[in-house]
Amino acid sequence: MARTSAAPSYFHVGVPWRRFNIALTAALLLREMVKLHLLFAGGDAAKREMVKSSLRRDPLFVLRRCASGADALRVAAQWRPDLLLLDPVMPDIDAPAMLARLRLRRSTAGIPVVFAAARQSPAECARLDALGAAGVIEKPFDRLDLAAELRRFVPVIGLLAPLSEHFLQRLEADARALAAYRRQLSQTGGEPAVASIGWIAHALAGAGGIYGFAGISSRSAALADVAEERRLGRASRRQVIVALDRLLKRIRPDDRATVSSPRAARRDGTAADRQQQREPARL
Repeated sequence: MARTSAAPSYFHVGVPWRRFNIALTAALLLREMVKLHLLFAGGDAAKREMVKSSLRRDPLFVLRRCASGADALRVAAQWRPDLLLLDPVMPDIDAPAMLARLRLRRSTAGIPVVFAAARQSPAECARLDALGAAGVIEKPFDRLDLAAELRRFVPVIGLLAPLSEHFLQRLEADARALAAYRRQLSQTGGEPAVASIGWIAHALAGAGGIYGFAGISSRSAALADVAEERRLGRASRRQVIVALDRLLKRIRPDDRATVSSPRAARRDGTAADRQQQREPARL
């Protein structure tokens, strides 16, 4: 497949697209905190291996692959990818039906879905757009350009790009604040931190979706929900801590000082709940 320097038709911003992709990637990597989680579903084994080899040298991406639609639906709900690349060749479900199932689930409804397909007619592109697809990448893939094409389906690249640096700064500050509230929550008397955790998580749920980090948005929404349940007395501290650690791990995957292991999160939350039962007046 011949390489071309022209930006694809879905890129409408007057910025040299290759240079912009390099600049955005550098900004994200310098932060050492945000990666794009990509789920590739469908295709044959050779196609899945080709996608892996195309993206392995791009440190911005964290890739997972699924052969079937059922596996992809399960992984999408658990892993909360930022982007889903969908090959129509799947043994158990067609791609439009899978997209419809993704949109029915709250945990996966906000994930941008890109179809990998042969050249489509205008009518077929309109049909995919009506189904809610973010776009189409033409097969066969160009190994050298696949990462650059995928990055441009994330909303942070485009009209929102000038604001991306502000969002990354805010994300870093929110991660520090959440880590501090996490320490408070694991101690006696830390219950007031739940309200602040819920407020930050609610704000990040909206901003993460706007800037194209669907995984962060989904984890934040889950944390906001459990924080509200805790405020109403229907969730434990342990549940809040587990949800908080999942979000912190998504924002700072390599920061072991900030994010505890799942076992430690459960231990901290259980100990705090027991202490609360013994000393309710201090809360």
